[in-house]
Amino acid sequence: MAETNGFNTLSHFAINATDCERALTFYREVFGWNFEAWGPPGFYLGKVGELHAAIQQKQDEPFPTLIGNFECSIAVDDVDRVVELILENGGEVTMPKVTIPTVCDIARVKDCEGNTFSVARYL
Repeated sequence: MAETNGFNTLSHFAINATDCERALTFYREVFGWNFEAWGPPGFYLGKVGELHAAIQQKQDEPFPTLIGNFECSIAVDDVDRVVELILENGGEVTMPKVTIPTVCDIARVKDCEGNTFSVARYL
């Protein structure tokens, strides 16, 4: 594998939201992530591990709301418990937990804003 020297690694992700306050609460309650208002209205910045993360107001301009398909998995210690928290905070399950032998237990979910991602406990 090639050395990255800080390049060619995931450095930032953004969560688009129609209701930023609701999304801020969802991610704080489910994953313990914290964001602070920064820059333009409707933009909140935080760090998740080493990654820069944002919750941002959905906008159609200059980019369409649906940018494309990028699958994101969040590592957790207990898929069932995190799914409970997701449901309690306005999310939904789109694929119940399954076990991929020698890899992980994984469930596919939507947050309170309709964004899809997976939660996985790696084996």
